[in-house]
Amino acid sequence: MFFERHEGGERAVLVHLDGQDPEVREDPQEFQELALSAGADTVAFISVPRHRPTAKYLIGSGKVEELRDLVKAEQIDLVIFNHTLTPSQERNLERVLECRVLDRTGLILDIFAQRARTHEGKLQVELAQLDHLSSRLVRGWTHLERQGGGIGMRGPGETQLETDRRLLRVRVRQLKSRLKKVRSQREQARRGRQRADIPSVSLVGYTNAGKSTLFNALTNADVFTADQLFATLDPTLRRLQLDDLGPIVLADTVGFIRHLPHKLVEAFRSTLEESSNSALLLHVIDAHEPDRKEQIEQVMAVLGEIGAEEVPLLEVYNKVDLLDAVEPQIQRDGDGKPQRVWLSAQSGQGLELLRQAIAELLGSDLFVGTLCLPQDLARLRAQFFALGAVQSEAHDAEGGSLLALRVPRIELNRLVSREGWQPEEFLAQHTLQ
Repeated sequence: MFFERHEGGERAVLVHLDGQDPEVREDPQEFQELALSAGADTVAFISVPRHRPTAKYLIGSGKVEELRDLVKAEQIDLVIFNHTLTPSQERNLERVLECRVLDRTGLILDIFAQRARTHEGKLQVELAQLDHLSSRLVRGWTHLERQGGGIGMRGPGETQLETDRRLLRVRVRQLKSRLKKVRSQREQARRGRQRADIPSVSLVGYTNAGKSTLFNALTNADVFTADQLFATLDPTLRRLQLDDLGPIVLADTVGFIRHLPHKLVEAFRSTLEESSNSALLLHVIDAHEPDRKEQIEQVMAVLGEIGAEEVPLLEVYNKVDLLDAVEPQIQRDGDGKPQRVWLSAQSGQGLELLRQAIAELLGSDLFVGTLCLPQDLARLRAQFFALGAVQSEAHDAEGGSLLALRVPRIELNRLVSREGWQPEEFLAQHTLQ
């Protein structure tokens, strides 16, 4: 890092403020799961019943003294707060406790740094880390902050702190430039899929809701899965063939969490845009989670922040195998459209129902009818068969093919246009009503 901190270790004390406004209150159980996901060895969990945080330490001075005694007695390496600390609060606490202090944002950033595998993911995490670090450089190099005086002691004209800030700004510019190129490449790939009329479907949801398990079950992929927060960081795309619809692209994305740091939303914008540009969102919900209502609200808030609130959404209630008397099913709205699917990605129960619901929502504009294709359009006939869109075939007196089709109209229009026809003109001449 750019400035000296206390040496790292994994023995940690977790500090949680209770009794706060429900709008900003964090979940203590989720906090412990975050620390576990980061690899911390939790020695103690301290809940502080305080309604008004203090400006100097966030917690009261008496609790700070108690915490310092615990740190010394248990040889603690790290104190983690389940809340956002200001740079000054973090410095004040480190000075008193004489160990590293981390807030909720820093903890999530650390988990993301551990999970990043792709080049893009590493760039995004580093950008978010540097953004978080930029406000914490103050007094980081206290032993070099002043210029030396006298012969041979005159420096280059800037303090070490100023040098760090300058280097940090340069690195941030480099990262943003590289991510801009990655974003351009991702957008180009997205346009390519749009030209091929292949709809994209994104899995979104709260972290550890089972998105990657569902992704693997649908696509036979081998995306890493684990019962931990943020097991998936880098997005994965796979092609999936659906009956009555054809191919779609399914995307597995990073999970959301309560009060997801804004720095992460900004850094991962190019990845999250995969969701905002999808034809359909599958909102995976842990049906066994007692706080699922709050988790749903948090996911919808993040979707609003990335501009994906208008994208059609299908709720997928996962883990029904952990519930009593709940069977896999499709729940529909007043118009008969699928609204919720209840399933278990782990056991495979209800996966066919999900496939059916996706096909219904994306294939609402299906062409079901008969086309009369003359013999010179044999190539088009073969393409319909390759799609699996032909229900039956007969022949007319001139030797033309009478194809009974069930195919998305967008796919029909694409194939017909390749033969040099306008879709409407072709259908008017060759469709038998």
